[in-house]
Amino acid sequence: MLVACGASRKEPSITTNDWSQIERVVAEVSQSGTIGVSLIGPEGGVWSHWGERKFKAASTAKIGVMVEIYRQIDAGQRALADLYQLEDSDRGEGSGVLRHLRTGIELSLADLLYLMMSISDNVATNILIRMAGMDAINRTMADLGMSNSNLSRFMVGRPARADETENLATPNDYAGAMAKILSHEAASADSCVAMVELLSKQQNHRRLSRYLPRSESIRWGSKTGTSAGTVNDVGYITGPNGRLVIAVYTENYVDVHTAEQVIGQVARAAMLDSGVAGPSFTS
Repeated sequence: MLVACGASRKEPSITTNDWSQIERVVAEVSQSGTIGVSLIGPEGGVWSHWGERKFKAASTAKIGVMVEIYRQIDAGQRALADLYQLEDSDRGEGSGVLRHLRTGIELSLADLLYLMMSISDNVATNILIRMAGMDAINRTMADLGMSNSNLSRFMVGRPARADETENLATPNDYAGAMAKILSHEAASADSCVAMVELLSKQQNHRRLSRYLPRSESIRWGSKTGTSAGTVNDVGYITGPNGRLVIAVYTENYVDVHTAEQVIGQVARAAMLDSGVAGPSFTS
């Protein structure tokens, strides 16, 4: 389990890194909103601030959907070439493009996974949730150690109403799950490689990768999440000196642009403290 340190001071820290820059940045950005951060450094050192606090998962919940689908592929229940025909009843609100496309269009399972992870398509996600089964997804999340996170409802492009259960996430749970994907523990090695590749196709470059160095030796991937008052990103950054796993959840910043910049600042400080990338970064 990751432990809290830094500004929240809930538990003693376990770390092999000097996290002084991330502590300073998180303290600063906490003045204008609520932020939860969980880090796993190249040598296994961890740092978290409100790592066990429950935040709205928004579309980061799609990580669990992806893992369960790949586990079903491993079990021979599905194949990436399987076809699905879009129906009128699939259409819904929120992010993505499928809700605008014609009824009857054929999509492979690989297409649906790409759309869910790269552009956070809600229609693709809901199709995949129905395929996988919500109970199965939650069992997989529990198996990944995500004991304080859940998938309770479909993606509808808004926070839960009073009569609905919200999809919740803790930074520690999602950092831990990301680490298991990267270490090939979440599913078969081939499926984990495929999941990392999907994460690398993330099209939003304004959050974790905002200040990444321009270098062919740097790789990254993530799954974003956005809803009213909530801006999140969970992913990895690899560089010449190893790998950083990072989960950032935010609430109540003045707008999405501010929260995205905050996530970028946190990721930049974490890169420098963990040593995965050097001090030269883009502005």
